[in-house]
Amino acid sequence: MSDTPSFPVAASTQELERGEVLAPRFGPDGLIAAVATHAETGEVLMLAWMNTEALRLTLDTGEAHYWSRSRRKLWKKGETSGQVQRVEEVRIDCDQDAVWLKVRPQGDGGACHVGFRSCFYRVVEDGRLVEQP
Repeated sequence: MSDTPSFPVAASTQELERGEVLAPRFGPDGLIAAVATHAETGEVLMLAWMNTEALRLTLDTGEAHYWSRSRRKLWKKGETSGQVQRVEEVRIDCDQDAVWLKVRPQGDGGACHVGFRSCFYRVVEDGRLVEQP
């Protein structure tokens, strides 16, 4: 890991849920869920994971960074695809264990490595997956 400074721990439930201190609660694996939606349309683009370093870099640079569980490494969204996600707003849920990024995708406007605009391009119909544009 790097020398990325950690985030503070909330002193109480009141501080966690209603306070002004960003005190994200990372899971036992050191990760927090991050949902990215299109800043203009509200469309859900992807669900990814962040560790402390990814969240700190996202906040510091204004561009989305994530932790790849499969590759076990930090990655900047769009580093190779050009689909950089410029962050317009960062929200955290009530108990600070999930992050919501409102982003403006760059490049071809997509978010999915398979080539779709959103990673949620399939609908479950009668137990089968059907691609939807």
